[in-house]
Amino acid sequence: MTYDTTEISNGPADTPDDPLTALLRRGARDLIKQAVEAELQTFMETYAADRLPDGRRAVVRNGYQPERRVQTGIGDVAVQVPKTRDRAGGGRHFTSSLLPPYLRRARSVEELLPWLYLKGVSSGDFQEALTALLGEEAQGVVGLDAGPAQAAVAHRARRLARARSQRLPLQLLVGRWDPLQPAR
Repeated sequence: MTYDTTEISNGPADTPDDPLTALLRRGARDLIKQAVEAELQTFMETYAADRLPDGRRAVVRNGYQPERRVQTGIGDVAVQVPKTRDRAGGGRHFTSSLLPPYLRRARSVEELLPWLYLKGVSSGDFQEALTALLGEEAQGVVGLDAGPAQAAVAHRARRLARARSQRLPLQLLVGRWDPLQPAR
């Protein structure tokens, strides 16, 4: 029998099934494109008077950089930044202030990740972390409360206390330990 119906998920899907999220991402992509095009237009107007000896413009558009993904609060958004070429060899090129060359995450996401880890994962205080992430609406989010995580932490603490009282050896595994597993 080679027919298998098991589906293995490797994490969240790249494209959301939720039409509202898809619409928001599409809108974000379009707004970013408009803003970058406005920046480019300003850049091109700055050098519009610069001409080559034969009368052609010295600075011209030259396609787009490869598409890249930027992590935002609504998920990954695909962006493309236009390129320019300086025919005169002066080294003038367009660099977007909105999308610098190595930007991979929005600043809000960049600042949120360490705080979310410290508040949510390490301390088990998921409610405060979710409130910061989702706003006051996070108070009623079902399935994302700290109850199961706190229960798991308490269970692990009880097992550690029992192992210490019985003087069981701790087994060190890759990235985790289990006080009740015999050492090998």
